[in-house]
Amino acid sequence: MSLLLVLPLAACDSGVRGTPGGSGLHDPYFPKAGNGGYDVTHYDLALDYDPAHRRLTGTAVIQARATQDLSAFDLDLSGLEVRAVSVEGKDARFSRAGQELTVRPHDDLDEGETFSATVRYSGTPRTVTDADGAKEGWLPTGDGALALGEPVGSMAWFPGNDHPSDKATYDIAVTVPAALRAVSNGELKSDTVTGGRRTARWHVGEPMATYLATVAIGDFEVETSTLDDGLPVYVAVDPSLAAASAPVLAKIPEIMEWAQDNFGPYPFSSTGAVVDRVDGVGYALETQNRPSFPAAPDTTTLVHELAHQWYGDSVTPRSWRDMWLSESFATYAEWLWAEDHGGRSAQQTFETVYRGEGDNGTDIWDFPPGRPSSAAHISEAPVYDRGAMVLHKIRRTVGDDAFYDIVQGWAAAHRHGNASTADFTSYVEKRAPGKDFSGIWRVWLYGNGKPARP
Repeated sequence: MSLLLVLPLAACDSGVRGTPGGSGLHDPYFPKAGNGGYDVTHYDLALDYDPAHRRLTGTAVIQARATQDLSAFDLDLSGLEVRAVSVEGKDARFSRAGQELTVRPHDDLDEGETFSATVRYSGTPRTVTDADGAKEGWLPTGDGALALGEPVGSMAWFPGNDHPSDKATYDIAVTVPAALRAVSNGELKSDTVTGGRRTARWHVGEPMATYLATVAIGDFEVETSTLDDGLPVYVAVDPSLAAASAPVLAKIPEIMEWAQDNFGPYPFSSTGAVVDRVDGVGYALETQNRPSFPAAPDTTTLVHELAHQWYGDSVTPRSWRDMWLSESFATYAEWLWAEDHGGRSAQQTFETVYRGEGDNGTDIWDFPPGRPSSAAHISEAPVYDRGAMVLHKIRRTVGDDAFYDIVQGWAAAHRHGNASTADFTSYVEKRAPGKDFSGIWRVWLYGNGKPARP
């Protein structure tokens, strides 16, 4: 791993009180993801993209609070050339090593101090290949690009604290050729054209993890509407996918009403979807406010990604080991939707999956959902289907009324926050006193192999 030294870091002021923040949060699967010593509160991103040359120019203004005395701190940024960094308006020394952008402020930062760091950068953003072979990061399309971040792709297009445990609000301004549109998270505050260039300004007022941030650039058909309760809906679809997508996207109001009945009040200020054709991407993603789909979605997938807005986006895993808390709820939402709309009951789906007759066969027994075997496996069948089986076992233990109290209460208790598996098991036990969940945790959540009986 080469080290590009931009400005010397060896010089040290006398009387330094602070120490460098950690270059990684020691996540069980992505130990270098995220950074120690500070907490981000807001990202203000100004991006300019030239699709013809695949060149991105960006300025990131990061508002944060120091959680210790800091002489230096790291940001996650993969590729791209950093032109300048400042902290509190003063030029800062910086260096690069792999995904780490190390920043030494002109003046030390005190614990509890709020500060602003500005990073100016440019270059050709990278497409990242995950440990499981999936593509993320900055993905060129036929007419623009799509940015997807799960688990660590956001660092391919903006510097930040790229770990789900550090959520922040966002302002994202994207400038592109006037013939194209730029779609992002949150609400569109303005969309203006000047000198052949279009700038769209988006605002995300609720906390969002970096992996849920997105930008979609292209020639989209856009439809805006509101739900019966006044919630704005923004849908952007590649024209080549518009006809095939329309019947399912028309169900967004119905799915949202059903989801609120089951999971409680919607946690965000808008909803919608982005459908964009991306070569080599075969997955949908729960990007906050408007999930992203690489092809015309089916109803089941739309239900899954919209359920994630409660479980995953609002209640976000504390670490990547806790990913089953997102995927189990979204998968179980599929089972509940089928149960409520003339399909198999959740119990029938559970039995089908147990017998190995589901879409993933016997792969669901490869490892326990609460302990994926490696970073390459955090998005595999045990996390989704066997995780959903854990939720169904809880439902069978406590009954429907108590179960829905639990899932709605869980979403409310950790709204816009982070939670771990230990938080969840403790919450369930407290909400259902007198019930024994030890077998569910030991056998279904953490046990190896197929349980002896369903």
